[in-house]
Amino acid sequence: MTEYFLIYGAVGTLVGILAGLLGVGGGGVIVPLLVFVFHLQGVADQVTMHLALGTSLACIVFTSISSFLAHHRRGAVHWPVVRHSVVGIVVGTLAGAGFAAVLSTGFLKGFFVLFLYFVAIQMLINRPPKPSRELPGLAGMSAVGLFIGFLSSLVGIGGGSLSVPFMVWCNITVHQAIGTSAAIGLPIAAAGTLGYLVSGWQATALPPYSIGYIYLPALVGIAAVSILTAPLGARLAHSLPVSRLRKIFAVMLIVIGTRMLFSIF
Repeated sequence: MTEYFLIYGAVGTLVGILAGLLGVGGGGVIVPLLVFVFHLQGVADQVTMHLALGTSLACIVFTSISSFLAHHRRGAVHWPVVRHSVVGIVVGTLAGAGFAAVLSTGFLKGFFVLFLYFVAIQMLINRPPKPSRELPGLAGMSAVGLFIGFLSSLVGIGGGSLSVPFMVWCNITVHQAIGTSAAIGLPIAAAGTLGYLVSGWQATALPPYSIGYIYLPALVGIAAVSILTAPLGARLAHSLPVSRLRKIFAVMLIVIGTRMLFSIF
């Protein structure tokens, strides 16, 4: 078990930096690495992906708190966006967690790979928005929150891969989009964690120290380190060229997605 805690700590280091740096919860990194480690631990295949998704969202609860507080201290959280989208986010996230519980591990893996490719291509293209485009009103932001919450819950992420490009598309500055996305990640992760905890409560073949679809050793190992490194990522976000970092992250997502694609077959 000690060697697995070392792996979880390394994942937490990377996830915390990415959370602060790019406004993502880090699920794109957590989920595939957890799937890999769970296979090493001999976790049953039928619960591997569900356990990775639920544990990822539980980790993001702690990471997003550390990240958005660091961005808030720098005045980089657009709070009206958070207020207008939070109800849709919670409803969509709970619905996504319940829907994921009835899907197979193979389907969830395939869907996750397609999502990673989509996000990576979106980051690489990085088209500039029309100058006249603005954020939608309350109804529009609620609908956007519903979509982001549902999809985020299905793939175990904090939503930054969707919310950051959307806000930039609506002419929110990159740094504010990153900080706001970190704040949005908290209700997504909290609702998703609750959903996976409840949907996995009666699941069989779960490893010891699991609560529903949440594996406590991985949660402790990743969260304990990520909350320390997220502020470092936030400082880097305000001092480094974000466009170059987005491209590096996009390439990393393609590599991770391709590896998971091979694991399906």
